[in-house]
Order: sequence, then structure tokens, then C-alpha cells
Amino acid sequence: MRFEATVDHGQQYPVVHLAGPGGCRAEIYALGAMLNAFSITHNHERVNVVDGFDSVEQAKKNGTKEFRSAKLSPFVCRMTNGQYKFAGKKYTIEKFLIDGHAIHGLLYDAGFTVTRLFANEEKALVELNFLYDGSDAGYPFPYAISIVWTLEKENRLSVSTTLKNNHTHAIPLADGWHPYFIPGGSLDDCTLRFNSSTRLEYNEVLLPTGNTIADNRFENGVLLKGMELDNAFLFDPATGDPFCVLENSRLVLRIGPGKNYPVLQVYIPPHRKSIAIETLSGAPDNFNNKMGLITVMPGEERCFDVTYMVSVKQ
Repeated sequence: MRFEATVDHGQQYPVVHLAGPGGCRAEIYALGAMLNAFSITHNHERVNVVDGFDSVEQAKKNGTKEFRSAKLSPFVCRMTNGQYKFAGKKYTIEKFLIDGHAIHGLLYDAGFTVTRLFANEEKALVELNFLYDGSDAGYPFPYAISIVWTLEKENRLSVSTTLKNNHTHAIPLADGWHPYFIPGGSLDDCTLRFNSSTRLEYNEVLLPTGNTIADNRFENGVLLKGMELDNAFLFDPATGDPFCVLENSRLVLRIGPGKNYPVLQVYIPPHRKSIAIETLSGAPDNFNNKMGLITVMPGEERCFDVTYMVSVKQ
């Protein structure tokens, strides 16, 4: 059987469906190029591991409440007072602030264009594109962004982001994703494991101080029962490629960031129905603290990738 890639134009923005012959499916909104669902069939039941929205309209209306599945670009997480300096000039982000701090970039509600659909016996994919025109005074640097979601065999879903500087000068940049996962059942019954022994120290408003803290709790996996998390961790390159595993008695979700995503932000919201596992190219507020900040020259491209795989325990 072939993979399938289809587009539904029945809502305010297109909705893309990628389907595999084994029953694995992914639903991507052109709004923000976000992953809204990633599901498999188990015991004749469809199991979705992404905490998404009921519709595109709901995502547009409520997207800034938790930023579920948001694309983080051109900066990630919080930015102190929405301000930074670059090339000797001070800038102030205008789009969206929480408690006085800019948060989660500028493209989380951008209307991407579906530019390519493809499917054969091996995979199904969609490419979505957006041209940022520099319209926010705090980031007057035009750039192009291309996002490709690819569904393959063994319930493997990957996303590749390519950014190109369309400005006449160098620009600052960071990139990431903000998905929330629902492994089924209670989050307190899940374990979380990833290869990091270093956590970023945060201040009282959840901004990095520049210091790090030894924290190896997650190297061998830890039960999330009663645990509160809103922290960033640095992957340990000495232990191989970055990885993160969320599992319970039934399902295993494996997250494989490329080495271009060396930071993992983990957040458990108060409702504890899902967990945000965010792959980041640099630390929060890195337009100020410079931890992982990328400078992109005119015409230059930068790429970022991450893979998600879901399986059922035997």
C-alpha cells in the first residue's frame, strides 16, 4: 500500500493529512505549520499522542494560551522585556508579551502556504513556506522559512526547518518547536529519559542566569508522578546523538533532535494532562545571553531537524 498526502481546504487555513499503510497518521495545520495530531491504531483504537486543537479556528483563537505545537522563530521561549541589542542597535519586540517579556517568537500564527505534497510506497510529505517581511519593529529582518513534515515507515515522523536570510545584513536567529504530548492515561504514570546531566539555572521569571546546574535525574529515566518541570537542559554530546523518551505501560514516544537542537525545554502545565517537550537551537533569551544565538549572513541558510517515533509496548 502507498502512503497518502492530502489537503483539506474546508477551514480558515488548509489542513494537511499524511497517512501510512500501517495506520499511522499526522495532521498538520498550515496555520503555524504546526503538528496538530500524530496517531497510530492499537487494539482497533486510534491513539493520538499530540495535545492539539479541535479545529483551525480554535487554534487561531486560543493559540497563545499554551502555544501548543507552536513554531518558535525567530527567537525561542522568553526574551527579557522583549528587548535586545544587535550590531549596536536596540530593538523592542511588539507582537506578544507575557508579564512584560516577549514570548515564543513571531510565526506561531503565520499562514504558511502548502507548496508541495508527495507520497509513494516509502513516505508521504508536505512542504510549507512563509516569507517573513520584517513587519515587527523589534525584528525588521526579512527571512524565508521552509518546513517539511515527512511520515515514513515504523511510525516515524520527521520535520525539517530551513531558514534563509533575505536581509542585506546579518541577522540574529534561534529556532525551535513547542509540542505538547499526551501518551494516554495519567502523566504521573509516565517516565521521561534523555541524555543530559546539565540544567540551565533560571531566575524567578524563568530566564537563564548564565549559570548551569548538575542534574542527572533523567539519564536513566524518572517517573513524572508529582514532578513539576519548567526547565531547560543541555544535551550531552559525549553520550551520542540527542534523544528523549517518554513512555508509560502502553506507549513509547521517542524524540530524536538533530545536533542543531542542543537544548531541551520541558514543561508540565498545572492541569498535568500533557507535557511540553521543546527542541531548541539555543537557550531561552539567547538574543541577550548569547547562549546558542545564531548569526546568519545575507543569503545564507540554516537547517534544523527533529524526528518523532511512537510505538506500542509488547
